[in-house]
Amino acid sequence: MTAHSIVDLQTPALLVDAEALEYNLVTMAAARPGAQLRPHVKAHKCTTLARRQAAHGHHTFTCATIREVEGMVAAGLADDLLLANEVLDARRLGALEARVTVAVDSAHTIAAAAAGGVREVVIDVNVGLPRCGCAPEDAGRLADLARATGLSVRGVMGYEGHAVGLDDRATRERLCEESMQRLLAAHAQVGGALISAGATGTYDCNRWATEIQAGSYALMDTAYAKLALPFRRALSVLATVISVSAGHAVADCGLKALGMDHGNPSIDDATVWFCSDEHITFAAAAAVRVGDRIRVWPGHIDPTVAYHERMHVVSGERVVDVWPVDLRGW
Repeated sequence: MTAHSIVDLQTPALLVDAEALEYNLVTMAAARPGAQLRPHVKAHKCTTLARRQAAHGHHTFTCATIREVEGMVAAGLADDLLLANEVLDARRLGALEARVTVAVDSAHTIAAAAAGGVREVVIDVNVGLPRCGCAPEDAGRLADLARATGLSVRGVMGYEGHAVGLDDRATRERLCEESMQRLLAAHAQVGGALISAGATGTYDCNRWATEIQAGSYALMDTAYAKLALPFRRALSVLATVISVSAGHAVADCGLKALGMDHGNPSIDDATVWFCSDEHITFAAAAAVRVGDRIRVWPGHIDPTVAYHERMHVVSGERVVDVWPVDLRGW
């Protein structure tokens, strides 16, 4: 039975502010209409939310896992899916009746894509973040190898992840441009229509990519909120105060409900001391009582969402819908 008010929810519970979400979707659609944006579903892992993005004109999507690709296909959102990650067993991808492109950065991942029945790839290029991706000067060789293996090469992909979260905009823009110059050099060797890059933090300053893989913009978190982007906080975790002591209080929202890799979450008009497995300890500016409901703003939405089975879409205190987080797992 769907709760009619947040007071009826078992906590911790994931909340999505309906008005803030819609504002974010409209704002991004105006800035990056149509195929200029390839929304990254890893941020929300929810096909219902992806449908909302499609309703705003975005019909191509980025995925991080095979499970996300499968779920998007099952939901009928499979016009053009990019798995922006290397895999060494692509058989589940090849079995799908959909347009699925996979990132490759080595002879091993090219061989895996071909053996798994994948037909299209992009060459993943290391543009400054030491993660996946080939050296820019090696991109052409890998593209030739992929084509010789029978694969169609759609272009290049590079993630300026070392730049996207920097507070200083001038530095963020400079590092983004340096990264994209590396990607453009690789693209000159590779060819293809796609130059895929970017994230929420560089959506408006990356002028070189043909498509931006932003995801966090829809829900936002405290890490991106520091960058003065034109998006509103839409995602919070509802918690219940379960203990009050002199100088601090404790609510039932801890490490198992929050992504903590970007630091502590925040609570309005309070200072978060620390989080433990099931608890968040904080000092509030005003008195709180046992049983009070509070909203906890996560530092990083992606892992936070992945801890939860559903999102409760709210307008004020009223629950207007419940969306399954149906793209979890691998």
